[in-house]
Amino acid sequence: MELEGNENFATEQYLEDWVIDKCDDWRDHFEANYSEKFDEYYRLWRGQWSAQDRTRDTERSKIISPALQQAVESSVAELEEATFGRGKWFDIEDDVYDQDNRDIALLRNALEQDFKKNKVRKGVAECLINAAVFGTGIAEIVLEEEKEMKPATQPVMGGELTAVGVNIQDRTCVKLRPVMPQNFLIDPVATDIDSALGCAVDEFVSAHSVEQLQESGVYRNVDIQLASPDFNIEPDQDLTRFDEDKIRLTKYYGLVPRHLLDKAMEEKDSEEEVVTFEDEDDSYYVEAVVVIANGGVLLKASKNPYMMEDRPVVAFPWDVVPSRFWGRGVCEKGYNSQKALDAELRARIDALALTIHPMMAMDASRMPRGAKPSIQPGKTILTNGNPAEVLQPFNFGNVSQITFAQAQSLQTMVQTATGAIDSAGISGSINGDATAAGVSMSLGAIIKRHKRTLINFQEAFLIPFVQKTAWRYMQFEPELYPVADYKFHTSSSLGIIAREYEVTQLVQLLQTMSPDTPMYPKLVMSIIDNMNLSNREELIATLEQANQPNPEAQQAQQMAQQGQMAFQASQTAALNGQAAESQARAQKIAIEAQAIPQELEIDRIKAVTTNLDKGDADDKEFQRRLEISKQLLKEREVAVKEENVARQAAPQPAPAAPQPPAQGMIPNGQQ
Repeated sequence: MELEGNENFATEQYLEDWVIDKCDDWRDHFEANYSEKFDEYYRLWRGQWSAQDRTRDTERSKIISPALQQAVESSVAELEEATFGRGKWFDIEDDVYDQDNRDIALLRNALEQDFKKNKVRKGVAECLINAAVFGTGIAEIVLEEEKEMKPATQPVMGGELTAVGVNIQDRTCVKLRPVMPQNFLIDPVATDIDSALGCAVDEFVSAHSVEQLQESGVYRNVDIQLASPDFNIEPDQDLTRFDEDKIRLTKYYGLVPRHLLDKAMEEKDSEEEVVTFEDEDDSYYVEAVVVIANGGVLLKASKNPYMMEDRPVVAFPWDVVPSRFWGRGVCEKGYNSQKALDAELRARIDALALTIHPMMAMDASRMPRGAKPSIQPGKTILTNGNPAEVLQPFNFGNVSQITFAQAQSLQTMVQTATGAIDSAGISGSINGDATAAGVSMSLGAIIKRHKRTLINFQEAFLIPFVQKTAWRYMQFEPELYPVADYKFHTSSSLGIIAREYEVTQLVQLLQTMSPDTPMYPKLVMSIIDNMNLSNREELIATLEQANQPNPEAQQAQQMAQQGQMAFQASQTAALNGQAAESQARAQKIAIEAQAIPQELEIDRIKAVTTNLDKGDADDKEFQRRLEISKQLLKEREVAVKEENVARQAAPQPAPAAPQPPAQGMIPNGQQ
């Protein structure tokens, strides 16, 4: 089924013509909107002067300030350190229902080994440089068949001798190849690789590399002539042209009309089909890979050979520009400040030429015929008349000293625009002073800007690259890489500036704590973890081992705690016994106090009835004694009551705290 508005595609005769027409249109759009700007960004970063970079027609100086170069390199180094500074820069997550993690460890170790062997870090660093300079980092994921050679020994002659040789094994390698912006073409209305109709890598390659692929059967065996020169796709347009042994190769990845692809594939005897799980026969477009040499010779045309049908290109913007594929890099951010700084420096140098170098005004009519009026030490100048009247030295005054302050301010503007810090550090741009608070706030703002770029780099470039690389190895090396649906994520952390800033904060927090607090060892470990030390892992392992409790010391401490608890229990028991004894004594005193009136009554009766004879006189004596005893008893009762009232009204002293028995003494009740 054909889509509406695509009837003109049906009139196309060859697939290579359709692809080249698209690429030419995309090339025209790039050159009209971006090519000139990107060339100037490249020259400013490299420090290369061009006549079209003049700020005024009378400008003679060709100096270029290194402020923008420093901003690019500092920003790239910060992101590279944040990505690769810890060694482990990506991780893998398995399915939550899969309890066996051995496949995860196998896949991670295999990928790390292949990434190191194929120098992936070097390619990623180049992509970061391109993104900082041009605004967008682009890379192509390339598959190569290599022969892996390993030294080995083999027994011969029944094991009597050992032969030393090499084992050769065919391996499929996945490599990351950076692409310059002038060598990359994409649909102008697309915002990323997947949403575009297609994209192409258009560049010069060595003739022998194409011939080798033709011999291996990857490319068609057709006659290819040398390419015509084109400065627009050269990596460095300031170099002298070299036209020998070059072929212009255009590799297109994207959608193409199905009938044109079928027609191109019919010319080849056999084509390996990729197993898919859905039928796309009704679609007009099909995902394909097309390789064209010198703008017209078809070398390869096939459906997308990858099992996930993804395009082998990854790209990320340094800073996102809404609804646009090409991003905003460091050079674009600091462009205006850099141009103003260059104009200031060049104007000063031009003024120095007029104020420092000697100049001479002379009367031309009184100079001898044929005289050369140049000035140099030790030269004799002949004049017709008094030299004081014929010659007069002069200059244009002195250069203003304000240009130094202006140049410094413009350099600060470059740092403000790009968020980079120079080698001399940065002052507190928040409050104008280089105080601790000002520097801290300034660094916080800078770290936030680097964090935004780091997120763009991870989500749009690093994670897709690792994921696509794993898919390639699963497809072409299934015996070495377990095939499953894994989730990849990066292990990138803070950059060097952010880590130094965090270490400073941790050190300040550490100074407020005692070494005996539980948080102290953890803070020390965090400080060492953020430092870029060669033996960081060893120091962390030593700290973890030191923080682990010693079994013997732990057992001794446990026994000491048990003894302390037993001692406290014995003290408690002794105090409880003393309290019980005091309570019993109080009860005894209370009972004795209650028995006193009864004893008095008994004594009174006894005193009244003692030594009495029969008769009236004794009866009178008995009555008299009884009255006296009653009076004494009343007085005694009144005295006891007054004593009790006084005792209750008096303030009670606070009970003394129980003192632990001295060492070597046994508490009461424990004898």
